Amino acid sequence: MSVHIEAKKEDIADLVLMPGDPLRAKYIAENYLKDYKLVNTIRNMYAYTGYYKNKRITVMGSGMGIPSIGIYSYELYKFYDVKKIIRIGTMGSLNKDLKLMDIILAKKSYSPSSFAYVFSKDVNNVKYSSESLNNKILETAKSINLNITYGDILTADVFTVYADINHILKKVPNNINLLGNEMEAFGLFHIANILNREAACLATIVDSPYIDKQVSDSDKEKNLNDMIILALESI
Repeated sequence: MSVHIEAKKEDIADLVLMPGDPLRAKYIAENYLKDYKLVNTIRNMYAYTGYYKNKRITVMGSGMGIPSIGIYSYELYKFYDVKKIIRIGTMGSLNKDLKLMDIILAKKSYSPSSFAYVFSKDVNNVKYSSESLNNKILETAKSINLNITYGDILTADVFTVYADINHILKKVPNNINLLGNEMEAFGLFHIANILNREAACLATIVDSPYIDKQVSDSDKEKNLNDMIILALESI
């Protein structure tokens, strides 16, 4: 029995798009889905199920941070038989070659978080996303002429704009080349891996310590929409 999702089992599709913000889930449903209905309102973590080009999908918020996405992804996979989840969100840059609003597809996530250890006694700090789902996203991006960058990311337990994380970056293995940092993907990947399901993470760069510039609302809306369309087309 799901503790945090009130939807009936048949109300959740086996393909899920998961933004952090539940209001972004609402935006996606209202602007991209047909015949959608609201299927979860517990804690205002909205979930909508509808159709995109005749493909039935659910869009649901995850909240912020590994613990929150860990709860929702586990319940979706375990109790609703969800097969694939694509997280869509934003991240900060850790690479001087990246521009604001570049779209990142995460191959793997490094995190100092204790989430995997607490959940399943796993001490590995690196979690991989689904190779087959990533390949589908890369193929789709190419087919719609959308440039994305594929590589490694950091998942942090804090909003790194507010904290100096150099002590964390020094611990990252030399074979990991971090593109950016966010707060959820590591938890999603771990849950997917232990339950033998698929997960991917798409994120748009919205801040960078190498660029003294603010992202305009119009640029943010356009590029987030590009990322949303890429995820929808991929599933």
